Amino acid sequence: MKPLLSAAAVLLAGSWAFAGDRPSASSLPRSNPEAQGVSSSGILAFVEAADRKIDSFHSFMLVRHGHVVAEGWWSPYSAGSPHALYSLSKSFTSTAVGLAIAEGKLSVDDEVLKFFPEDAPKSPSQNLRSMRVHDLLRMSTGHQVEPKRPEGEVWTKVFLAQPVPNKPGTHFLYNTSGTYMLSAIVQKATGQTVLDYLRPRLFEPLGIENPTWGTSPQGVSLGGYGLSVRTEDIAKFGQLYLQKGQWNGRQLVPAAWVEAATARQTSNGSNPKSDWDQGYGYQFWRCRHGAFRGDGAFGQYCVVLPEQDAVIAITSGVRDMQAVLNLVWDELLPAIKSGPLPADDAARSKLEAALAHLTLKPQQGSASPEKLPGRTYAFPPNDRKIETFALECQERGGPVTLVARIVGTEYRLPCGSGSWAKGRMAFGPTLPDQPAAASGAWTAADTYEAKVCFYETPFTITLKLRFADDQLTLDSRSNVGFGPNAQRQLVGKPQ
Repeated sequence: MKPLLSAAAVLLAGSWAFAGDRPSASSLPRSNPEAQGVSSSGILAFVEAADRKIDSFHSFMLVRHGHVVAEGWWSPYSAGSPHALYSLSKSFTSTAVGLAIAEGKLSVDDEVLKFFPEDAPKSPSQNLRSMRVHDLLRMSTGHQVEPKRPEGEVWTKVFLAQPVPNKPGTHFLYNTSGTYMLSAIVQKATGQTVLDYLRPRLFEPLGIENPTWGTSPQGVSLGGYGLSVRTEDIAKFGQLYLQKGQWNGRQLVPAAWVEAATARQTSNGSNPKSDWDQGYGYQFWRCRHGAFRGDGAFGQYCVVLPEQDAVIAITSGVRDMQAVLNLVWDELLPAIKSGPLPADDAARSKLEAALAHLTLKPQQGSASPEKLPGRTYAFPPNDRKIETFALECQERGGPVTLVARIVGTEYRLPCGSGSWAKGRMAFGPTLPDQPAAASGAWTAADTYEAKVCFYETPFTITLKLRFADDQLTLDSRSNVGFGPNAQRQLVGKPQ
């Protein structure tokens, strides 16, 4: 599924019409593509391919020579809305570690056990005793299996209790719990969460407003995931690393840390066609074409191309993350040239039009209801915490509103017809009360289907409501997820 671009188009139009202006004091400068050596027709080919081939693009921003030359959001996603970064958060945690090291709070050579004597097992193994901050940073802790992070338990203690069968530094294992340990170490060393520690040192200087970061049961920033910022904030972060840690004449992050963090610190494979086999740094991935990146589940990217002096920020909700990077290399990379290009007003106009009308595909359907549903249906206890559900519709072909009671709260979410309508919704424990947009249509005389897009996340839930035999059957599936995409069918009875 694909999110769409609505209000962002207004911003876009301004940025194209007034090349070089800043939409706000903290924004990156804007420019037309050709002035920065990028082909408008090449960008258009990338955008059209993304819209056609990729399951769910949410946003895209290309920065060349420090100027935004193209930006777009697939409505209902927008420029002003934050987006969950998932593991792209790891690169921000790495930055906090680098800053704490620069301030003398810790060292890459510090033993991990040094910070958590109260959580250490009674008889730590030799491998655990030798595990260092350096090993956490490069995903080489020596674990064979990633430690879990169970609710109700102390995560640092669980991590330290996990067997370490391999000598640290010799075995790559992608380890989100290891990144959590880095966050906990920064908090131990500085007395602040990673979020609070980074505010004056990174977020405020970059003009990143209102970042949010989830915490563990112990009040520690999650580190390996949980950060939410806007698309332009991702681009700024990438530009900072492209500039070796400099920003507006200030050295925010030591250049030596940027160099080490983005270098190949660990070998992790040998497939020349995979961007996950090019080596791993300090919570950054190496890429093909001399690039490096931070990335997160379901397609959140901050791709930095030093050889091209470019940054690409992407948010999405995809199953095949390599497909997105393939599209970048196949379509966008060739559009970036070595010097300025002649003006191409025709291509630029086409690009502007395409970027201004990006949209997640709304729900399709052309049937009419057999009869208007006017009842509320109650469900037995279920994992999505849905208590009741109803459709509110006053006339055939008229507006439809989803009305649901979830964990004791009633939600009323209007459904756009061939479009998206915004409101608020929840859906189970993983999608609590938050902004959402819906698009719906009758797909049969007794069946209404609605897409519900939680547009600050990668998730779109498709609901299929069938009103028959004096009951409501509710089927739901998500576009992406860590488990099965389809949930168990619920059957509701009239209240």
